[in-house]
Amino acid sequence: MKHWKWVVNCTLDVMTNISLLGRAALLAALIGLSGTAPGQTLAIPGGEVARDVPGAKELPDPNMTYKVVFDVASAAPKVGDVNPNLTGVVRFLNTLAKNGVPADHRKIAVVLHQAATDIVLNNEAFKARYNGQDNPNIALIQSMKKAGVDFRVCGQAVLAHKIDPKTINPEIELDLWALTTLVNFELRGYVHVGGGN
Repeated sequence: MKHWKWVVNCTLDVMTNISLLGRAALLAALIGLSGTAPGQTLAIPGGEVARDVPGAKELPDPNMTYKVVFDVASAAPKVGDVNPNLTGVVRFLNTLAKNGVPADHRKIAVVLHQAATDIVLNNEAFKARYNGQDNPNIALIQSMKKAGVDFRVCGQAVLAHKIDPKTINPEIELDLWALTTLVNFELRGYVHVGGGN
């Protein structure tokens, strides 16, 4: 009888260990698929995040305030594509969030000008300009704005592209000139990333 009791106890121990290992494997798989640990919230859910690099020296610092102005001057390869510069900003923002940089330490601005100017159009104006094509950037711009991204558009580019200011998405502020906006942000301590064509 003692022998069977020992077998039952060993079996229960093994089942408990397998169960713990199974739970650990499932958790590891979930972390690997999502790219974030439980409890971490991405700034833009569903957006890209920089992949982990084991042994990387420089990582986002949760104690640092990131003041970055992105200079977006190029268009997407096709009218129906989301501007890849915006997805790059999302990747940066989500990488900061994934690494524990709090929302109040993420001061991100995007200045749109040159070939990127038309993405500021509301959907109705975009469709009128591009043969019924919806503006593929609107949902992402709205998500980014909710995450605290400050959007600006160059007034000189708006004039050059013959855009009625009333047709600019409400998430985007109209400035005099991209050059002035970029310089002002830099003078306020923002790092300038990107550049015009």
